[in-house]
Amino acid sequence: MNDFSTMIAANADWFYLVGAILFVLTLRGLSSPKTAIRGNRFGMAAMAIAVVTTFFLAEGPVLWLIIGAMVLGAVVGMWKAKTVAMTQMPETVALMHSFVGLAAVAIALATVLHTEQQHGAVARVELFIGCFIGAITFSASVFAFGKLAAKSWAKTLVGGWVKPVQALLFIAMIGFGGMYFVTDSLPAFYAMAVIAVIFGWMWIAPIGGGDMPVVVSLLNSFSGWAAAGIGFTLGNSMLIIAGSLVGSSGAILSYIMCKAMNRSLLNVLFGGMGTSAVAAGGDDGAPKNYKAGSAEDAGFLMANASNVVIVPGYGMAQGRAQNAVKELYELLKEEGVNVRFAIHPVAGRMPGHMNVLLAEADVPYDDILEMDEINSDFASTDVVLVIGANDVVNPSAKDDPTSPIFGMPILEVSKAQTVMVIKRSMSTGYAGLDNSLFYMDKTMMIFGDAKKMVEEMVRSINGAH
Repeated sequence: MNDFSTMIAANADWFYLVGAILFVLTLRGLSSPKTAIRGNRFGMAAMAIAVVTTFFLAEGPVLWLIIGAMVLGAVVGMWKAKTVAMTQMPETVALMHSFVGLAAVAIALATVLHTEQQHGAVARVELFIGCFIGAITFSASVFAFGKLAAKSWAKTLVGGWVKPVQALLFIAMIGFGGMYFVTDSLPAFYAMAVIAVIFGWMWIAPIGGGDMPVVVSLLNSFSGWAAAGIGFTLGNSMLIIAGSLVGSSGAILSYIMCKAMNRSLLNVLFGGMGTSAVAAGGDDGAPKNYKAGSAEDAGFLMANASNVVIVPGYGMAQGRAQNAVKELYELLKEEGVNVRFAIHPVAGRMPGHMNVLLAEADVPYDDILEMDEINSDFASTDVVLVIGANDVVNPSAKDDPTSPIFGMPILEVSKAQTVMVIKRSMSTGYAGLDNSLFYMDKTMMIFGDAKKMVEEMVRSINGAH
C-alpha cells in the first residue's frame, strides 16, 4: 500500500495532466446532445482521477472524516439525481452552484485559521479573491434556487434604494478585503466574507425571472472561478484547471445568451427585465380579443398540414409534457407531416433546458433546430405549435420600440400561416410581459395543462382514422 501511495504521489502531475485532458474532452462532448453522454463519462473519469490522486497527496489526512464525507456526499448525490424531476432541474443546478461557493469559503476560512502557516501577500490576495467569489456564489445561488423554485422567501427586491445599497456593500467588501491584505487581520477577513454573502443575495434579488437563465449560467461561471481561486491557495493544479474550464465556459455561455437577448451582461445584472409585471409597450390596459380553440381543432390542423414546427417553452417542462410531445411528433411523422422543433437559446429556466427535456424523450437530434437555423423557415410553415413559451416568440421584440424586450432576437413564429399556443391562462408569464402574438387573427389559444392538451391532440388524430 505504501509503495502504491508513493507511486501515485511521484506521478501526480501526470495523473493531473490526464485528468485535465479528460475535462477538456468533457466540455467538447457536452457541446452537442449527440455526444453529451460520452462527455459526462469523460468528466466522471477525470473527477475520479483528480480525487484519488489528491487523496494520496494529502499530508496526514483524517481518513474516517474524508471517506465518511465522500460516502455521504455520494449517497445524497445519487439519491437526488434519481429522484429530481425535470421540472426541478433548474433550481437543482442553482443549488449545486451554492455548494461549490460554500466549499470555497470553507477552505479559505480553514486556510486563514491555520495558525502554523504564514500567508504572504500573494497568498492573501488568493484567499481574498477565492473567498469573496465563493461567498457571492453561495448566497446568490441560494436565492436563484429559491426564485426558480418559487419559494416565498425569495422575494424580488425593487426600489430606488437597491442600487445604492449594492454599491455600499461592494465598497465595504473590497475595503475589508484590502484591510486584510495590508494588515493580515482576521476580523477584517471575517467581515469581508460576511458582507460578500449579503452582497451576493442583494445582487441577484432585484433580477427578474426573465433573466434567470443568464443568472444560472453566470453563477456556474462564478463557481468555477471560486474553485480556481482556492486551487491557487491549496497549490492544486487540477483544481485550478478544472475551475478555469468551468469559469471560462460559463462566461462564454453567459455572453452567448446575452447576445441572444440583445442585451449586455451588465444590463442583465444591474438593469433587469421582468422585475415586475408590466405589459408590452403601447398597451393601454383595454381588454383584447383573442381566439380560443380546442385540442381537437389543433390535432386536425396539424394532421392536415405539410410543415409543422413545435416551439417548446417552460410550459412543457412544468406540465412534464415532453413524452406526450414526442408521441405527437411521431404520430404526425406517420401522417407524412414534416415536423421539427425550434429552440431559443434562453427558453426555459436554465441554459439548454428544452434540449435536455427533448433528449430525455428521445426526440431525434436532427429535428431539433436552433433559432438561427429555423427562423427563415417560418414563412413557409403551415402550423406552429407553441407550448408554454412567451418572451421568445413575442413579436413586440421586433415591432414595438417601447417594449422592454425590443431588439431581442426571437423565434419568428408570427410569420407562419397558423399559430397555436398552449397556455394555462392569459397571464403574462414568468417575465411579466404581455405577448401581442396571442391576439393576432392567425393565432388560436388552447387553454389547459400542456401534457393533457397534447395527449388530447394525439387522441383526436388517432380517432380521425
